[in-house]
Amino acid sequence: MEYKHIPVLLKETVEGLNIKENGIYVDGTLGRGGHSSEVLKRLTTGHLYCFDQDIQAINESRERLEKISSSFTLINDNFENLKKDLNEIGVNKVDGIMFDLGVSSAQFDEQDRGFSYRYDARLDMRMNQESSLSAYEVVNNYSLQELTRILREYGEEPFAYQIAKQIVKVRENKPIETTFQLVDVIKSVLPQKVLKKVGHPAKQTFQAIRIEVNRELEVLETALKDACEMLNSKGRVAVITFNSLEDRIVKRYFNSLTKEEVTSRYLPSSNKELEYILVNRKVIIATEEELEINNRAKPAKLRIIERK
Repeated sequence: MEYKHIPVLLKETVEGLNIKENGIYVDGTLGRGGHSSEVLKRLTTGHLYCFDQDIQAINESRERLEKISSSFTLINDNFENLKKDLNEIGVNKVDGIMFDLGVSSAQFDEQDRGFSYRYDARLDMRMNQESSLSAYEVVNNYSLQELTRILREYGEEPFAYQIAKQIVKVRENKPIETTFQLVDVIKSVLPQKVLKKVGHPAKQTFQAIRIEVNRELEVLETALKDACEMLNSKGRVAVITFNSLEDRIVKRYFNSLTKEEVTSRYLPSSNKELEYILVNRKVIIATEEELEINNRAKPAKLRIIERK
């Protein structure tokens, strides 16, 4: 399907990277190339490396980027392998790395990918179509305890146990195969007052299953560490998150690099010099103007760190 891509926090992210025209930059989440396009426009002798585990995203972005410049390399891999992949092609240090986390709007709108509760499709939710674990396996094969845990931890779902119990009960008779079947199972155990609330009742469950399928939080923790280690002096990492779980991980890790460790109030502070500084003390969110044209930017939060 033809898709009009509107990148989130575009101006804030690209300006936040403080692009040098001869710099080496990385887009860990290429998607449909919105952020990469703007970075590429600012490079002359520099180079941009773009990662995406979704081959469809790689193929669709290639033509868009080629219209701007040839100074880019597309890498079809998960950004958790960013450091390894770049090292293998001789890139050990970079001037900036950006991550636009979660599922792209295009993936949500591709009905057959099974990411959205708005379309009926086979339960899938794999960002990497080669991956063996899909939402179908999670929903139909995970134990009651495992389902409860991921709904609670990754979805922050108050009715995690009730939903997990109902999933296990329903699948005893027949597998839960589609997104709409799963939505019906979720709705069947939620109180009326919850069903009447603003927002879709299946949102948190779908988020939890998607995070489990794609190992999103584990991948993020690995990538953040590697990205910060790869920075040149004055290099920056910019991360856009879309839920509180992701944002907490980014905030906690950035703070660990930029704040002195306090061991005891009776002991002097560590003399170890901090290597990183926060570029934005306060998290950056979308402006009212951006929200008017793209309401999907509402939960987005941008944090940026710089190596001294």
